[in-house]
Amino acid sequence: MAGAIASRMSFSSLKRKQPKTFTVRIATMDAEMEFSCEVKWKGKDLFDLVCRTLGLRETWFFGLQYTIKDTVAWLKMDKKVLDHDVPTEEPVTFHFLAKFYPENAEEELVQEITQHLFFLQVKKQILDEKIYCPPEASVLLASYAVQAKYGDYDPNVHKRGFLAQEELLPKRVINLYQMTPEMWEERITAWYAEHRGRARDEAEMEYLKIAQDLEMYGVNYFAIRNKKGTELLLGVDALGLHIYDPDNRLTPKISFPWNEIRNISYSDKEFTIKPLDKKIDVFKFNSSKLRVNKLILQLCIGNHDLFMRRRKADSLEVQQMKAQAREEKARKQMERQRLAREKQMREEAERTRDELERRLMQLKEEATMANEALMRSEETADLLAEKAQITEEEAKLLAQKAAEAEQEMQRIKATAIRTEEEKRLMEQKVLEAEMLALKMAEESERRAKEADQLKQDLQEARESERRAKQKLLEITSKSSYTSMNSSTTALPTDLPSFNLISESLSFDFKDTDMKRLSMEIEKENSPYRAPSPAWPSSRSSRMRPAAPHHCCPLNGASPPHPYSIGVPQTGPGEPGIAPRCPAPPAAGCCQPLHADGLGCPRTV
Repeated sequence: MAGAIASRMSFSSLKRKQPKTFTVRIATMDAEMEFSCEVKWKGKDLFDLVCRTLGLRETWFFGLQYTIKDTVAWLKMDKKVLDHDVPTEEPVTFHFLAKFYPENAEEELVQEITQHLFFLQVKKQILDEKIYCPPEASVLLASYAVQAKYGDYDPNVHKRGFLAQEELLPKRVINLYQMTPEMWEERITAWYAEHRGRARDEAEMEYLKIAQDLEMYGVNYFAIRNKKGTELLLGVDALGLHIYDPDNRLTPKISFPWNEIRNISYSDKEFTIKPLDKKIDVFKFNSSKLRVNKLILQLCIGNHDLFMRRRKADSLEVQQMKAQAREEKARKQMERQRLAREKQMREEAERTRDELERRLMQLKEEATMANEALMRSEETADLLAEKAQITEEEAKLLAQKAAEAEQEMQRIKATAIRTEEEKRLMEQKVLEAEMLALKMAEESERRAKEADQLKQDLQEARESERRAKQKLLEITSKSSYTSMNSSTTALPTDLPSFNLISESLSFDFKDTDMKRLSMEIEKENSPYRAPSPAWPSSRSSRMRPAAPHHCCPLNGASPPHPYSIGVPQTGPGEPGIAPRCPAPPAAGCCQPLHADGLGCPRTV
């Protein structure tokens, strides 16, 4: 019983001792964290937890920001977290941001994490156009941002389009020029390639060094009104307070440096700035909300404290931090140098390896090519051997054809010679034929004339023959009549007188004309008595005289008798003298007529 009571008391005591907690979400510029906080925690407890988690020691620059009714507020360190006007829904969200900005980032920012958080916040403000940045400076800052993220430029790795998904330039700058994203990337890459060798913290510091010279860097703007009701802007930064025209946030109209301000206070919505110089009028203005005046005062106090702190000797904590930072920086520098040497050695080794691999590949390719060349050479040798054999056979065939061609050439030459000779002979024959034709034409013309003359003479001879026959008939009839009156015994003595009468009658003809006629007839008949079987080959053969007449006692050497044709040929039943040769048989002529039908040349 007692044990049960004791156990119930211990459980109830533990339940009472267990603290109540709530969840807090902390959003930094590059991460989010969640913590379980006790209800009694103050703002400093949560802030220290976040700083320890991040490893941040330069805590005076940062704060936890939250938003309430469209107004920005900062978590107070001496006030409980849940006592602020924060949303009651869990998790309660706070943004871990830089609340105050350094005058010189390179000298004041010691830790690398501090630099990185400032770099991310300033970069976001420039891209969101909360800080005005000229286009040229925007491109340069973008190149340092790329160097901080990607390291050294490597054209083999960072190819065209690797910045396509990156937000590096303000939209105002992009819209100001008619340039494509590829053109902007090309310009940024050109600057980026020149930052080779810079580490991430160095590139981020170069970014902050350029950004801190911008007019709107580290300035918190608040809308205010002066006594006349004119709308103005109050700017709070690390150097003091500034009054701006609403349309111009770059150049202040009035500035109050921290070392010239004696007192700052507010009463409800009225805010008062008392200069150190009493001759200068007190500047009063009104804000829209009381919460804004509280925020302005909070920022003024923090910036003024930092302003005075910078002008004093560093505290022991800051000195230790700077010493550690220098040592860390030196260590990192040595580490970077070692890494650079190792990288260089590795690059050299890789280059050597690549060279050896390339050489090996080259040797392999050369070996492959050599093997292929050897195989091709063997194939070529086989082909050449086969071709040589074929060529040898072709050479034999060509030699045989050459011999045949030589023989054919000799034959053609001989044929050509014969052809030339035949050509000359044919030309000569053609010439002779032409001459013969010409002579034959002349001879034909002459013969035609002679034939005409002979026809005329023949006509005259026939007329003379007719007259002679008529006279002969007359004489014969007269003689018959006389002899019938005379006695028949006187016939032998009268025979000579008959012959005489005949002889006297024969002399009545034209002796000269008959001779000429007989000669012409003989001349006409002489070419046709012995014709040659073929065309005469020469003029001498064509002009050869006719064969001699074998029945003539003179062996055909003399022309026929002129009176042979004058003897009338008595046909059967016709009276007249028989056409028989008057020569005695001893003379060798026993035929009554010659083969050509003419009388013997001895016929008188």
